[in-house]
Amino acid sequence: MSLLQQDSTELDDAAKGEEYTKGTSNLGKAAIISTIALSIAAFVYVYTGEKPPMATGEIVSIWAHPIHTDTSGFDANGAPMAKESFDQMFVFSQVRLHNQSKVPLFLINVLTDFTGQDGNITSNFAANKGDYERFFVAYPDSQIPHGPALSPLDTVIQPGQTVEGTVVSAYKMTKQEWDARKGLELTFTFRYQPSLKLTPKVPVIDR
Repeated sequence: MSLLQQDSTELDDAAKGEEYTKGTSNLGKAAIISTIALSIAAFVYVYTGEKPPMATGEIVSIWAHPIHTDTSGFDANGAPMAKESFDQMFVFSQVRLHNQSKVPLFLINVLTDFTGQDGNITSNFAANKGDYERFFVAYPDSQIPHGPALSPLDTVIQPGQTVEGTVVSAYKMTKQEWDARKGLELTFTFRYQPSLKLTPKVPVIDR
């Protein structure tokens, strides 16, 4: 075998080795990229994966009751004062809440968010049990179903338990402003646990 033939063979072997090395390098890069991608996917799954909520719920019924009030023109001591008039909308929401966690849920607040025609949001806290009952004493002809109150600070939902009751919020507005609303949402706040937001999917009943 001539030297030329030997050199040619050595060059061919070297070229093959270089190609093999390049192939191995590409495979290594692909493996590294694949490992990084899997790690990122695992991180996203662990930290942003959806977990079952502590509580679920639904708004069973919702009623709206307008009230127009004219003051008497006298203060508590009987002295004359300027008369005033204003309109209010009382919003009653019958809700059902279910605790699907393994710990008791303590209801501490219920917030009703009203979105007006202009897009502005007015938020009001639901009344406690005492104020809820006083409404039916003050307005016995309201025709609002007088069911049990779902009262903040008085409601504890045990694991696996479902509770149902009514919350009421009041807004200083006319019925026309209420009818022109763009949205309504209820937020239930639990002690040391995530809040639950509910949007009515039932029609509002005017009473």
